[in-house]
Amino acid sequence: MSKSKVLLAGESWVSTATHIKGFDQFPTVTYHTGADELLAALKQSPFDVQFMPAHEAQRDFPQSLEALSAYDAIILSDIGANTLLLHPDTWIHSKTTPNRLRLLRDYVRNGGGLLMFGGYYSFQGINGGARYHKTPVEEVLPVSCLAYDDRVEVPEGFAPVVTGQDSHPILKGLGTEWPVLLGYNEVTVKDGAEVLATVSTDYGSQPLLVTGTYGKGRTVAWTSDVGPHWLPSSFIAWPGYKTLFEQMLAWATAKV
Repeated sequence: MSKSKVLLAGESWVSTATHIKGFDQFPTVTYHTGADELLAALKQSPFDVQFMPAHEAQRDFPQSLEALSAYDAIILSDIGANTLLLHPDTWIHSKTTPNRLRLLRDYVRNGGGLLMFGGYYSFQGINGGARYHKTPVEEVLPVSCLAYDDRVEVPEGFAPVVTGQDSHPILKGLGTEWPVLLGYNEVTVKDGAEVLATVSTDYGSQPLLVTGTYGKGRTVAWTSDVGPHWLPSSFIAWPGYKTLFEQMLAWATAKV
């Protein structure tokens, strides 16, 4: 049996630093990826996950409904709306290019699965910079984005609260005791969406894991991270880590 095809876009960044040693200084540049643990967990799964780092997605993310439809699900994780809106042909050469946020909406309407995982450039993001508020992607998600910086840092950690039934395919076998998380993106739940888990009551029981449908497709919002820093090593070591994300994908790729 062939594996379901999944495109994971985002989860990469470049850091620059200036090292000052007395009179002298020198710069360094470091490339990082944030999905290594998730990709390793899903390597032995029913899903063929193609990882497209954020700097590649600006140019290479699919530009047609036909190209998107080659995938059973699309994951947007820590990648802002501008990366998908500003193809180099538009940004550098002032040419018209397809609106890939609208294409994602049409993709879901036609039966595709869309998942958004949290991070500094997910939902509305740091300083409001992810900018999914009032976009076609927000239209299909089971949650609404805030109009401003939506990050909630929880350095003391919070234990997720499972509110859905164990019979739900995403929660099956995971129990109610999950490891702590260190932050999330604040969102609001849309009418008709199903909340499967929330943050702790200390933080207002805000949404953590929400599912919904749009047209013929299914959507999932996971408002925390897939790896450090919001998702600590204890969560990655938890046997449910692989199961949770695998079952999210299984549910999202099932037909409505």
